[in-house]
Amino acid sequence: MARLPLVALANFPAALATAVQQGRDTRMLSATVPVQVWAHRPQAALAWLALLDQLHNHGLLDGRLRELVRLRVASITQCRACQLARKSDAVDAQDLEALSCQSVESDRFSPAEQVALRYAERFTADPHAIDDTDFAELATHFSTAEIVELQMFCALMLAGGRMTLVQHAYAEETP
Repeated sequence: MARLPLVALANFPAALATAVQQGRDTRMLSATVPVQVWAHRPQAALAWLALLDQLHNHGLLDGRLRELVRLRVASITQCRACQLARKSDAVDAQDLEALSCQSVESDRFSPAEQVALRYAERFTADPHAIDDTDFAELATHFSTAEIVELQMFCALMLAGGRMTLVQHAYAEETP
């Protein structure tokens, strides 16, 4: 059960209700419970969802890469909701198994995916380990704009996963 009271979906301001529906329709949101907590601050919730939408639905990074990174961050933050959610069909059961082996060096992943996954691991678990070599590796596969997006996506997934975990905002949804 969530540690903070949930705002019923029926009590959402119109703009937030619309953003949530769009998020559900695009698979950006797999559940509404976190947003039902955030809805105590509807404008902040809208801003969070707008950034999620920008990265998920209008991003430069491909959907498979984004999903792999999201799941890798989720495994480190141990957010159950994030680990169970599936935002893309481009990642299959064999990919999930390779991710669960704690090795991003699997031949299941392209060289670009391996570099992004290593970066996501360090970003999430040991940011002090990130150095110029990491940025040089990223630059061999990604544009500067894509690297910035990867950083923003890692940060958002890390923060969202931790917030959801701490709030226990992954319980049953309330209408």
